[in-house]
Amino acid sequence: MKLIIVAGGGGHFAPALAVIEKLPKDWEVLVVGRKYVFEGDQSFSLEYQTAKKLNIPFQPLTTGRLQRKFTRYTINSLLKIPVGLAQATNILTRFKPDVVLSFGGYVSVPITLSASILRIPIVIHEQTLEAGIANKMVANLAKKICISWEQSGKFFPESKTVITGNPLRKEFEVGDMRTDSYKKNGPQDKSYEKTIYITGGSSGSHAINVLIEGCIEKLLEKYNVIHQVGEASEYKDFERLVKLRENMTPELQSGYRLYKFIDPSKVADFLNKADLVISRSGMNTVTELMYFGKPSILIPLPYGQHLEQLKNAEFIKNLGIAEIAEQNSLTPEKLLLLVDKMFDNIDMYIKNAEAGKKLIDINAADKIIEVIKNVRNET
Repeated sequence: MKLIIVAGGGGHFAPALAVIEKLPKDWEVLVVGRKYVFEGDQSFSLEYQTAKKLNIPFQPLTTGRLQRKFTRYTINSLLKIPVGLAQATNILTRFKPDVVLSFGGYVSVPITLSASILRIPIVIHEQTLEAGIANKMVANLAKKICISWEQSGKFFPESKTVITGNPLRKEFEVGDMRTDSYKKNGPQDKSYEKTIYITGGSSGSHAINVLIEGCIEKLLEKYNVIHQVGEASEYKDFERLVKLRENMTPELQSGYRLYKFIDPSKVADFLNKADLVISRSGMNTVTELMYFGKPSILIPLPYGQHLEQLKNAEFIKNLGIAEIAEQNSLTPEKLLLLVDKMFDNIDMYIKNAEAGKKLIDINAADKIIEVIKNVRNET
């Protein structure tokens, strides 16, 4: 079996990697994705760095996308669309896959369109509660559509749709990683009892970084902080926060761990270590938080398709695990108050988290692979 997996961004790559880890050893796989984090930014993407580290064959694809707002990159991006289609056709004709598995994102569109023209069967996977633009665009071209949640079934043809769940990496399945005994094996910090893990996703979040910058010293007076800043070079958040840390007292420094990038294989360790998570609310992040039962402060992107991240955040908030903080009205002072309030009631959030854990299917990757096999056998 020869399989092309296409994932158009860090959020789409997490479940893709979970599937790659479970593939039969005799399958040949090629990952297609973006090489850089953002247009106009030379920082390498999560998917490119991870594939390179794990020796997974990776083919960068340059294409454009429909942007939500006009920027200096918009026209150049649109001009790249035909380039992406040409590159996609070239990749497919050279690799000759039996099936294309797409996890969505703008990079997936030219590959799936070209695969359809070349009569290569397509399977797509939808991570969200609704449906991403790319997946909706190509749904009619797919042989099967794997969905993570029952709620997103209404966006796709029922005859093609299979509920598989949202895949988690194998690190999430080894033993009971949600216990206190495992937690002690995670990254160790100073003597404070409570640890906060802050992440803006694989690319980081400038807005979250600025909020943390405004209250980090106050946080460090009570808590350990693990902060994944991101690698985008435009704002130089990491460099600025490193300098801020260098000017702190040795005691505060010892409780503040800064990372540009956290390898996907280590994310489980950091989540286990955390007592509270502050993050965006992409569906892969929400899935991981539910699996680990982690009390969370979610700061959804204030834009996006149908406010997708807000709906994700509301989903987990309704389970009693998380609180939502709106970016446009959030200040460092308000964030600090919310952190303290959640820790004051942490037992309640942990108790509520049991219901969320039961909604996660740890066999999702295996189910997707079974769908791929069936599609291949039917063609």
